[in-house]
Amino acid sequence: MINLSICLVAFIFLLITSLFIINMGVILIMGEIAYFFEIEIISLNSNIIVITILIDWMSCFFLSFVCLISSLVIFYRIDYMSGDKSINRFILLVLIFVLSIVLLIISPNLIRILLGWDGLGLVSYLLVIYFQNVKSFNAGMLTAISNRVGEVILLLSIAWMLNYGSWNYIFYLEFIGADNDMGLIGVFIVIAAITKSAQIPFSAWLPAAIAAPTPVSALVHSSTLVTAGVYLLIRFRELLDGLFVIKVLLLIGGLTIFIAGLGANFEFDLKKIIALSTLRQLGLIIIILSIKFADLAFFHLLAHALFKALLFMCAGVIIHMANNFQDIRYIGSLIYQIPLTVSFFNAANLALCGFPFLAGFYSKDIILEVSSMGEINLIIYFLYFFSTGLTVCYSLRLMYYTMYSNYHSWANHSIFDGSIIIRIGMTGLFFMSVIGGSLLSWFIFSVPYVIVLPHILKAITLIVCGIGGIIGYYLSQWNLYLKSKIFNFFLVNRFVGSIWFLPFIATSGVVWPPLLLGNNYLKSVDTGWLEIFGGQNLYRKLIQFSHYFSFLQVNSLKIFLMLFLLWVIIFLLIFN
Repeated sequence: MINLSICLVAFIFLLITSLFIINMGVILIMGEIAYFFEIEIISLNSNIIVITILIDWMSCFFLSFVCLISSLVIFYRIDYMSGDKSINRFILLVLIFVLSIVLLIISPNLIRILLGWDGLGLVSYLLVIYFQNVKSFNAGMLTAISNRVGEVILLLSIAWMLNYGSWNYIFYLEFIGADNDMGLIGVFIVIAAITKSAQIPFSAWLPAAIAAPTPVSALVHSSTLVTAGVYLLIRFRELLDGLFVIKVLLLIGGLTIFIAGLGANFEFDLKKIIALSTLRQLGLIIIILSIKFADLAFFHLLAHALFKALLFMCAGVIIHMANNFQDIRYIGSLIYQIPLTVSFFNAANLALCGFPFLAGFYSKDIILEVSSMGEINLIIYFLYFFSTGLTVCYSLRLMYYTMYSNYHSWANHSIFDGSIIIRIGMTGLFFMSVIGGSLLSWFIFSVPYVIVLPHILKAITLIVCGIGGIIGYYLSQWNLYLKSKIFNFFLVNRFVGSIWFLPFIATSGVVWPPLLLGNNYLKSVDTGWLEIFGGQNLYRKLIQFSHYFSFLQVNSLKIFLMLFLLWVIIFLLIFN
């Protein structure tokens, strides 16, 4: 009963905080104002330690969505993980996670951004290894080591900021952008952001992080960990203008959305498909940010958080009800057994595809049309629209497997929509996934986007989505997998389904050589030659001398006299 009360208190607190902050954000965006606070902590002679806080509409909106999703995840967890004995630890980790993202959001100072950044990395590792087994441990290590690269790069940018005498980057963005010598900070920020947002070549940790509990995945993959890098890029958008690294970022985003969309069509793990979908949406945000539409990127970031959290919640219910099977080939005909959950799941899936008048439509449709006007080359443009078709393809494939295919799990297993607690948690995000896009578009864009394009460019979005949907439906037919010879090639399936061998490269080619080098150094140098010529050798020599003198002491006095005479003779011969 105490654990239940803790969950309810955390849920109510975060929900009320979310409502309060969203009201503050609406006031700030309507008044076009922002607040900058400096709180003095210690003043000693000329040294002053202050905490700086930036409150504007962007930080308020992001904070509100983080608190909303966190509250619903905690409420959803009451029943979903009711058998877990360590609920207090889970609640504490989620609250520390929220505190870390709050530090990152409201800080215009690189030092406190690093604190929030490092807190996200540490707590995400603890949450990924929450189920303590070998798979979770390996996924947690991959997540921690990949994010550690971004933390090191942030430390380098902090050191380079000393050229300006302060770490409050908000004051120096225009000067840094005009100063060619300080463009290195922009490069550092881009590298740190792509590590946290799992872009190529750091994409391996995001699908591996599904080893965490499903409520954690709903929080991590929607509005906190993976979006921290994108949020940092949005904050440093003035710095990136005019840098060559912005073109590299455009290419990285294009390749990421392509391999993530292609990999999701070859994947059968329910949670991993949704994780690859997250990877694809992050690449989409990176691309639209690279062509200088930061407000549009932030808009899609918030809309994506709503339906992605709902997707993971529904996936958790489906996995539980299907006797803990995550393979979509064992799950089917759920429309007749859990209609409410499947309705929520399909609504979130359609929002992901950009179905008209759902949350994803208001951002994705504008993004696709803006990209037709943007200054991007033909390769990126092709990858952009081709991956859009892949999104519809794997979404319809997933819907077909869960709704219409035969149920291949336990024959006598009863399936139901879950308890009232789980249904309330999903219902809250369902309504936000339906109306959230329109509400955000009214608040964020004071003037609606009016985009005039030729008919073919206007229709290309519908054409690509239609072709992707048809291919996804036919790929869903199991007979096609048996008849098509390409799927009989194991290496092709393994190559595309494993995101182009990135997990193997990340663990074997990037992680293991430094660890093996450290192990060899430990064996051959630290516990090898240094011990032979250092402490162990001295220890052995002292023992030998001790034994020698003990032998002399317990034997006849003649030995002492002979040695004494020998030393006297040697002394006289030397100094004679």
